[in-house]
Parts: sequence; C-alpha cells; structure tokens
Amino acid sequence: MSRVTARRPTLRISPNGEVRRPDTLAVEEPLEIRIAGQSLTVTMRTPGADIDLVHGFLLSENIIGSMDDVVSARYCAGTDADGHNTYNVLDVELRGPATVRPRNFLTTGACGVCGKTALDEVRSHTRYPIRAHAGAIDTAVLAGMPESLRARQSVFDATGGLHAAGLFTVGGEALAVREDIGRHNAVDKVIGWAMRENRIPAHDLVLIVSGRASFELVQKAVMAGIPTLGAVSAPSSLAVDLAVESGLTLVGFLRGDTMNVYSGADRLVIPGTAAVPSA
Repeated sequence: MSRVTARRPTLRISPNGEVRRPDTLAVEEPLEIRIAGQSLTVTMRTPGADIDLVHGFLLSENIIGSMDDVVSARYCAGTDADGHNTYNVLDVELRGPATVRPRNFLTTGACGVCGKTALDEVRSHTRYPIRAHAGAIDTAVLAGMPESLRARQSVFDATGGLHAAGLFTVGGEALAVREDIGRHNAVDKVIGWAMRENRIPAHDLVLIVSGRASFELVQKAVMAGIPTLGAVSAPSSLAVDLAVESGLTLVGFLRGDTMNVYSGADRLVIPGTAAVPSA
C-alpha cells in the first residue's frame, strides 16, 4: 500500500543559521472513484482507509444509503514507474442501477449555488433526518473530545500537515479517528467507518473535526444523521444556516472549557444548570 508520509530535502533557516536536512511530509495522491468501471470523481487524499473514504463520500452524495446498496469495493490495477500498484483507483459495484455523472454532486465549497438552493438540496436528499431529541451531551464531555482527537493524530505529529475527524459516543469514547490532507476526506473516512459498522444513521454519535466547520462538513453530518458537530475553529455562515435548518447542534471554537454554540443548544447539558434554552 501507499505510504502516508514521505521524506523530502529541505533547507531550514533560523537565527542560528542554515541547516539542510530531510523533512517528513504528509503524502497527497489522487484517488479516482469509479462506479461499475465508470469514473465518478477524483479526490486528492492521504492514502489510508480508502474504502471508508469512498463509502462515506457516496453516502454524503446520496448515491448510497447503507451497506445493502454496495456489492463490492476494490482497487483496480494501476502501476507506477517501478511497476508497483499505486492503489489510486477504486471501483464500486452497486446492487441497483446508478446513473454516474462525473463530478455533479449536491454541493461543494466552490459550486456557485446560492445559499437557499444549497440548503434545500441537502434537506431534500438526506435519508436520515436528525431526530429532535437524539444525542443529548454533557458540555464537559464535549469539551474533552478535541484533546482526545488530538492525542490520536499520529501522522499529524510526524508532519504537522493533516486534518482529523473523529466519531465519539455521547459519553466521550472515541470510536473512530481518521487523518487526511483534506478535512472533507477525513470526515468521509469516519462516516464510511460508521456505515461499514452499521452505525448509520448515527443518531447517537458526535462528530469532532480539527479545523473549521464548512458547509460541506455540516452537509456530511446531516446526510449521516449525526446530531452534533464540534469544531476546533470557526464555522461559516452557510454552515450555521444548514445546521439551524436541519436541527443539528453546531459548536465552534471548541477549545478547553470554552465553546461557541451556533445552533441546537437544547441538545447540550451544562453541569449544575438547567437545560440550555434555544437561541
């Protein structure tokens, strides 16, 4: 299999002078996703958990809804200059017919659709609407999840160049953590894991991401039925709009014992206080 890190020469300049030495970098390679031999899209990703990535991606794009829709997912032959399999093409066979149109999906960060259209698309396509009373969580437990996520980012420790996503129980147990050069790929990987473990819809889980919460990441959570998304950094305005429309609890700037709650505050339980009123 492809490596997740690579060594490259670098010149380090500091007040103490110049030093030439190798540096460890995160690998970025293309993954072509095919359905029944027909190309669907190419995504740039860090190799690893590719099967989960593809399952999560297809769920997020409403192409599949459960493992019952998938017959097989396997790598196609593809070799590099040394004759080794690159593992950069993955073909999925679906149980039912599927119309494959290259890169024509619900929404992307640069799709150019207006906010209202994007919100309507996700709301009308999700198979797992978020339950109003699903996944109540103690804020003290939620506050500890980013640190738990960070402790499991082994490739980030080596490279400093990867995003991470994790699925947690409401009690704080980390069930799956994945790293990737793309934040959306990291989320697809953990959602794909949940699908293969028959945990979709994930009404009892919490999704934590290491960076900001974009519209696309909220979309993926909504499509998987995840009721709470916590981000270490800020959400976008459209991400908040989608969270409000979908009944998702969206928390940003989740750092230490502080957090900003942008939607779904009634799902949070603050120790020593009554239920948080809805904004």
